[in-house]
Amino acid sequence: MKVAVLDITGKDTGRKVELSSEVFEIEPNNHAIYLDVKQHLANKRQGTHKSKERAEISGSTRKIKKQKGTGTARAGSIKSGVFRGGGRMFGPRPKDYSFKLNKNLKRLARKSALSVQAKDNNLVVVENFDFDTVKTKNFVNVLKALGLENKKSLFVLAESNNNVYLSSRNLKSSKVLNSSQLSTYGILNANKIVFTEGSLEGVESNFNK
Repeated sequence: MKVAVLDITGKDTGRKVELSSEVFEIEPNNHAIYLDVKQHLANKRQGTHKSKERAEISGSTRKIKKQKGTGTARAGSIKSGVFRGGGRMFGPRPKDYSFKLNKNLKRLARKSALSVQAKDNNLVVVENFDFDTVKTKNFVNVLKALGLENKKSLFVLAESNNNVYLSSRNLKSSKVLNSSQLSTYGILNANKIVFTEGSLEGVESNFNK
């Protein structure tokens, strides 16, 4: 699969790069994608939800009415969950929602996600670029040149670049990662994925192990 290489002004450089068919043109495995996205979202959950149970409520311990003769159900404590202000019965407790997946499945899921985006023509390749200073306007100009100003975009760099990353940080619709940080959720959540030329080698080597 060949893709034209653009510069950061959006102009065609006249060159093309060959994308690995083993990464960008496989038959997508939907179940692997589902599991990897599910893990990503589950691992982000704090799991700190908690409600007070009967033993944790402050209140009198006296028996609130006599055992027999009232014609109603027995009641031994005002802290019971059946009374207003009492503890919650079977309420939520702190829980760790994270779970593990093996590396081969995660690799398959990410290749499947890239193949889905490639099939939908959502991949863009640009020349390697850098900024002299940290300035959001610089990154906005790149987005405008590539026609991504109002779209969710994911920029994949060959390695961490502080100036580019910090210039994009205030823009909610754009995210900058290096090739080793790609996730299935991040790939599918973007309308367009912009790879720098240098990042392609890292992506293909990481996913072809």
